[in-house]
Amino acid sequence: MQKITPHLWYDKEAKEAAEFYVSVFPNSKITNVTTLHDTPSGDADIVTFEVMGYKFMAISAGPLFKFNPSISFMVNFDPSQDKDARRRIDEIWEKLSEGGKALMPLKKYPFSERYGWIQDKYGLSWQLIYTNPEGEERPLIIPSLLFVTEGGDKAEEATDFYLSVFKNAKRGAIARYPLGSEPNKEGAIMFTDFTLEGQWFAAMDGSADMHSFTFNEAISFIVYCKDQQEIDYYWEKLSAVPESEQCGWLKDKYGVSWQIVPTAMNEMMEKATPEQMARVTEAFLKMKKFDIAKLKEAYEGR
Repeated sequence: MQKITPHLWYDKEAKEAAEFYVSVFPNSKITNVTTLHDTPSGDADIVTFEVMGYKFMAISAGPLFKFNPSISFMVNFDPSQDKDARRRIDEIWEKLSEGGKALMPLKKYPFSERYGWIQDKYGLSWQLIYTNPEGEERPLIIPSLLFVTEGGDKAEEATDFYLSVFKNAKRGAIARYPLGSEPNKEGAIMFTDFTLEGQWFAAMDGSADMHSFTFNEAISFIVYCKDQQEIDYYWEKLSAVPESEQCGWLKDKYGVSWQIVPTAMNEMMEKATPEQMARVTEAFLKMKKFDIAKLKEAYEGR
């Protein structure tokens, strides 16, 4: 099971967006649609889907947050894994371009024969890269975090922190900005990738002189936990903004949002009757950190 799942917040478009991504990317599918009733945002659709085998979750919960490029999704097109990689990157770029906006045009760069960064029509950012087949193999989808700060040098500190919190973690490649990269700081992270619970992520630094956006709740990362002890562990390690704690959500000291969720909750949601769903929803809306015992009591009607 994928331990960490990106969660995408939409106003009303979660199902529509998931259907779009499934149509754009090969080997992709919608796996479940659930509607929560009587939430603070009204009825909220929750959609789980896979893009090229990588799991996402999306929710339609009102116009509270907007996507920006601080978190994007890198898509690797590796000719050693896909003989049509060159053609496929162009096809997917064209589809994502419909109603979208190119942040870096699809072309040759020093680090790749073919690369482009684009915001799709929903505002979600994708980095498409034609991968060097001689390098170490990477998965098809990698979430990428852009740390935009005044000093422009938080990515290494932040990724070291995540590597200390999560198990089965290691750093992969690392490249630094050279002298003359202003406004980016010399020695800051131009690119690094790393694994958390065996899943690959990427990170880079960005100067606040160049970018005006930062992390928000539009994209968060769900960490699925097998028991209360694991929930307590991640909550204690990651939560740094008390006012952001609500319904299993927290924000870490770098501004990244996480959801610390019991694995059992997904099972409840997928199998629940409307009455069980209503009781579980009522119970978790009152919680900050999730209490598995109380959720099960609500599910069972005790």
